[in-house]
Amino acid sequence: MKTTIRPEQPSDYRQVETIHRNAFWNLYVPGADEHYLAHIIRNHADFVPELDLVLERNAQVIGNIMYTKAKLVDENGNEKTILTFGPVAIDPAFQRQSFGKQLMETSMKRATELGYDTIVIFGDPDNYVERGFKSCQKFNVWAADNTQPTAMLVKELEPNVLDGRKWTYHESPAMSYDKEAAEQFDATFPAKTKDYQASQEAFYILSHSVLKS
Repeated sequence: MKTTIRPEQPSDYRQVETIHRNAFWNLYVPGADEHYLAHIIRNHADFVPELDLVLERNAQVIGNIMYTKAKLVDENGNEKTILTFGPVAIDPAFQRQSFGKQLMETSMKRATELGYDTIVIFGDPDNYVERGFKSCQKFNVWAADNTQPTAMLVKELEPNVLDGRKWTYHESPAMSYDKEAAEQFDATFPAKTKDYQASQEAFYILSHSVLKS
């Protein structure tokens, strides 16, 4: 088995979007929009094309990770450009085989080489703490509503770069999208059934929980 990680090419777009659709379908909500998000963020000013990577297994694209710029703002109004990643997905047939780990670690190394020093994401800690992510509370990073969501995770690519001061996280407008447009885009793919599964309730609980100070 040969694996290769390389930049995404236009010829990969539909395959990558299909991977995101299949990986997220019914996972967090009935259906999925992540494939539409992948489709639209490529053209946004905050998109980082150098970190748009695919993973090939035996010349077949089976995974993808995308990054956009975001920012942290301290109490004095000083802004710091950082990164967030997502969507990131591995084809369901190849999950739990360390391919996601390879994508994340390769992309984070390249992010460091490009001069970025911090990544903030929203996700299940079980999926990311082994990659060096920690609770936002440990870095004094807050959401725009002045809470510290359980799912907000931070990784310093350069140790101690956040230096303990209070930071507020602001995601890129690239992450906003029109739900109706997403439905129309999804209709261009083979039909799939929207359904409920238990992971949706787990996601609801995690995404609505915050840490106490």
